[in-house]
Amino acid sequence: MNTYVILLRGINVGGKNSVPMAGLRTCLEELGFSNISTYIASGNVILESAKSADEIQAQIEVDLTKSFKLDSELIKVLVLTRGQLQAVIDDKPKGFGEQPENYHSDAVFLMGIDSAQAMAVFAPREGVDKVWPGDGVIYSQRLSAERTKSRLGKIVGTPAYKSMTIRSWNTTTKLLKLLEKMDDRK
Repeated sequence: MNTYVILLRGINVGGKNSVPMAGLRTCLEELGFSNISTYIASGNVILESAKSADEIQAQIEVDLTKSFKLDSELIKVLVLTRGQLQAVIDDKPKGFGEQPENYHSDAVFLMGIDSAQAMAVFAPREGVDKVWPGDGVIYSQRLSAERTKSRLGKIVGTPAYKSMTIRSWNTTTKLLKLLEKMDDRK
């Protein structure tokens, strides 16, 4: 059995595509996954499966839209191994996420596009936003005192945004800790 982090894009956002976490856990159990846990209601799941990441991704994407009343065009699933999530954290830019009192830091996970394609839609505002490409991720940081001037929200209307899912840096690091905890119990 392998342990995976599942990032669901497009659920429980702005009152749309409502998926209760208890219902999501039940749905995933019915699909044969085990040791399922969720973290906050924004589509973060940790589970165990003998299936490959690609099989899990395809199965969840199909079943979510059958099990819940969802706009399927918004739904995407990203399946990460512990090593992949660890690499996102280990390979962060120097100092990224280390000053939460001054900066809002996010990991923008990429789904089917590369960093170069994704970076093209970002237009960071000088003195407010900073973005860095990574492997399967864009690191985005906004100066907290000026976050209303951030241009991060401008990516939402772009076609590339449909291939991204954003998690706060705090959520990203917490997911790794939960994954490690689950693996340690094995």
